[in-house]
Amino acid sequence: MSAAILDTADIRRRNLSAVLAHLVEQGAASRSALADATSLSRGAVTSLVADLIEAGLLRETEAVAAAKGRPRVLLEPAGDSLCLVTALLDADRATVVASTLSGTELCRVEHRHGRPMADPAAIAAVLAAAVDELQASVPRRIVDVSIVVWAPVGGAPPVVLADTDLEWGEVDLVALVRDRSAAVRTFETGGGTVQLLPDSDVAALAEHAAAGHPDGMLYLKADSGIGGAIVLGADDPHVLSAALGHQPIVPDGLPCLCGQRGCLVTVAGPDLLLAQAGLGEVAAAEGLAAALTEFTARVRDREPQALSAWTPACAEVARALQIAAVAFGPELIVLGGFYADLAADVDAVFRRIQPRLADSPAVRVPRIAGSILGADAALRGAQRDARARVTGDPLRLVR
Repeated sequence: MSAAILDTADIRRRNLSAVLAHLVEQGAASRSALADATSLSRGAVTSLVADLIEAGLLRETEAVAAAKGRPRVLLEPAGDSLCLVTALLDADRATVVASTLSGTELCRVEHRHGRPMADPAAIAAVLAAAVDELQASVPRRIVDVSIVVWAPVGGAPPVVLADTDLEWGEVDLVALVRDRSAAVRTFETGGGTVQLLPDSDVAALAEHAAAGHPDGMLYLKADSGIGGAIVLGADDPHVLSAALGHQPIVPDGLPCLCGQRGCLVTVAGPDLLLAQAGLGEVAAAEGLAAALTEFTARVRDREPQALSAWTPACAEVARALQIAAVAFGPELIVLGGFYADLAADVDAVFRRIQPRLADSPAVRVPRIAGSILGADAALRGAQRDARARVTGDPLRLVR
């Protein structure tokens, strides 16, 4: 096959991707609006739309009145026989969501795994069962599978590098799920590749978009542990993983499971705060999420025991954010997990400890805000990634 043919095929693939991606991200549009948005000729758009309609990825909707001439026929994503599957494995639950190409949620399955420590196979079995239950409820062809974990990820193929919250070392989670899930095996047999993603990275990008693309953003979240990410840039952001929970804050402080001493998680982590607030039994009986919801409610109500636990922890969180913010000067700091509901407390301390240079208008002091997307931030971010992969090569979905 000649290079010219290959180049032509690649150009057409990119153009198909541009048309479908615009409709997926921006919603219904006419052919003329697509031409304007993608800088393609109207004739090219007409041909590309015909291919995507024939492939079952687009459909025409109702005609709308135009300022001049005939009514315009709008186009929207279709893919009625397809779905994206996104799973989130946290310290309490396995959550699996099926969604359409346009992002509409079709079904959600959640199972508590009970947090069996140092037993990744048991947790993988719960996740696999949730995936298969979801597939039975949504009889569509799965075209993308993502697993999001509350842990760092690396390697090729990717593995969980370590999870101190669950006492995992290096774990090939995808292999464990594959061995236990018929739906995942079917997906991979059909040529699919399961994505394994760290939650902080995808959550940070989703929060960055939801916040209007600020010029630099620091993301810090606390759920079973403490994690974070740095987002550089505004309209074309790049995310950097940042293990902010293991930033050494207290010199010669308490030993951390990561091997260091005085990490932020040892003085402001959820397990510590719940124990100090007398909520350890609630966490064991009802789960970590329920216990942290109760903790934040008690702090807001100024309950003495919870407030006594939170006040010094809040100071350490603010100090950790100050150290990171001085390093790269973000426009915005977003707090996720249970920190989100206590963002005002952190912001107040953060502003009190600013250097005197911060009195100058030339020095930008980032604002601090609670999460916009809440508990679904990582899922929403992973779904955005999935849509980008699918729209990047639309015709591979056709059988």
